[in-house]
Amino acid sequence: MKDKIPTSVKKFMEKINKLATDQPDWLNLFNNSFLDTLQNTIKVLDDDTTFVLTGDIPAMWLRDSTAQVRPYLFLANESEEIRSIIKGLIERHFQMINIDPYANAFNKTDNDKGHQNDQTEMQPIIWERKYEIDSLAYSVQLAYLYYKETGDTSSFNENFHTGVDRILDVWEIEQNHENSSYTFKRDNTQENDTLTHNGFGPPVAYTGMTWSGFRPSDDRCIYNYLVPSNMFAVAVLGYLEEIYKKISKNEAKIKRIRKLRNEIKRGIEKYGITENKAGNKVYAYEVDGLGNASLMDDANVPNLISAPYLGYCDINDLVYQETRKTLLSDENPFYYTGEAASGVGSSHTPNDYIWHMSLAMKGLTSQNKEFKKEMLDRMVETDAGKNTLHEGFHKDRPEEYTREWFSWPNMLFVELMLEYYGFKLKGAEL
Repeated sequence: MKDKIPTSVKKFMEKINKLATDQPDWLNLFNNSFLDTLQNTIKVLDDDTTFVLTGDIPAMWLRDSTAQVRPYLFLANESEEIRSIIKGLIERHFQMINIDPYANAFNKTDNDKGHQNDQTEMQPIIWERKYEIDSLAYSVQLAYLYYKETGDTSSFNENFHTGVDRILDVWEIEQNHENSSYTFKRDNTQENDTLTHNGFGPPVAYTGMTWSGFRPSDDRCIYNYLVPSNMFAVAVLGYLEEIYKKISKNEAKIKRIRKLRNEIKRGIEKYGITENKAGNKVYAYEVDGLGNASLMDDANVPNLISAPYLGYCDINDLVYQETRKTLLSDENPFYYTGEAASGVGSSHTPNDYIWHMSLAMKGLTSQNKEFKKEMLDRMVETDAGKNTLHEGFHKDRPEEYTREWFSWPNMLFVELMLEYYGFKLKGAEL
């Protein structure tokens, strides 16, 4: 996408620039991010599928690439080029899922790049095989949101249906992880990058939820029922139920999807709730079904703060609001308050490092327009003068940051800014 900027993209950007004339700093970051992702991360391949670099790592994450193109959905009805890019990415995702639904990141070709020495079932096209529920959920989300925005059902082809079967197979198997063949070990590395118990992970009991080896940060789970990722699974299973009711009309598939969705949701509501210091009910981040639960949140999405953004619950849900209040306080060990900002970090980065995407998600899950503005201002103010966002930045010294080029937070800024000016995707309303 380096050759030229589509006319539709130019017109859309002109529209936003007129709307935001009083916010020149926002516009600088918006214009840079919107074009950088399009021109420098997206590659249309010879088979017309789309490969999307995460940024400074030469691989495509199913999760990141969905978030990276999501704001372009607003152009899908105006630009055949953008429409083809998104359709090509959906097709690519489900091709990769059909190769291995346990993998989270892929190479552009069978080039043996990435973590080929990991002790798991690697293939040359796989960059990394850390199993994360959300990787699969994001692919379904992209296909659904594209359909809702455009009415185009052509992505629901044989590749999609086979991929959905693979997703359902994995999520059902991982409701009883003892029946799984998945293991993952990485030698000579930090402990967050490898699973315990000879790569199988620690013991869990049946809850109805589905097991995850790793968090969306790519760090291992401590307790392997990752509640926000199970919330995301519930939401996208609802999308699949709609697809198979309205379009594919497959009653057996509908029953299977509905059963799994109900089991996971019951599991969340029965086992995925704990208490904060005040004794009020809040969602746990992770549980194991054996009585252990973690009260925390991580900046990477899905997280608990993103639950209504993911489509799991209403933004005014009482348990969600209590959870949100708790996690945006010192009860969350990854919540940091400093001179530059206050927000959530991650086990993936040093202590006292706030993630830009946590500021975006705070804004995207607020109904207060002034608060959204505050988050947009804070993101711009903490870009270290680079006119691009990073992974984590120090709460007092934003010039100290991790990752020079990380497209996901850039596009979350774009999404929050577009929402501030009234842009809403069909099927993604809070």
